[in-house]
Amino acid sequence: MPTRPANEVFLTTEEVVEYLQVNLRTVYRLIKAGKIPAVRVGRQWRFRKRDIDAWLDSQGTGPAMPATATAPTRQGRTRVLVVDDEPSIRELLQKTLALAEYDVDTASDAGTALGLLRASEYDLLVADLKMPGMDGLTLIRQAKSLRSELPVIIVTGFSSESSAIEALNLGVAGWRVTS
Repeated sequence: MPTRPANEVFLTTEEVVEYLQVNLRTVYRLIKAGKIPAVRVGRQWRFRKRDIDAWLDSQGTGPAMPATATAPTRQGRTRVLVVDDEPSIRELLQKTLALAEYDVDTASDAGTALGLLRASEYDLLVADLKMPGMDGLTLIRQAKSLRSELPVIIVTGFSSESSAIEALNLGVAGWRVTS
């Protein structure tokens, strides 16, 4: 029976999520893509820490620093901010975009979204029009004042001709009415 070195460290999936500062879905994608080797033990995965460190070194990074609310990690992927007051819509968009390999942050209101936009760089803003407090068009105006070239897509259940015209004038890249 082979023996393993006494100093060999194995990590659980949760520990890898914390160590890499990524979400669980990203860890599973890395396993599936063969980027990080994992061993299935019953219904759980185990990872050699030295394999994770070797993969990080090959990416030109060291272990991730703890993420903060003001500085999420980018990891070279397109970052999207989804803003919708409806939890089911927000979750659906987040899951769909994550499956398409985007890094997705969400906000349930425009004020929170503006805070995230001020703290981090996003490649795309997906926003609802009708939200309590600040509406989507006001959010888009303020987001464009922070970063004029930020692409914006509106996903809304409430549309009017005047809001569509204003959105186009603001430079919105896409418009989707849901029902």
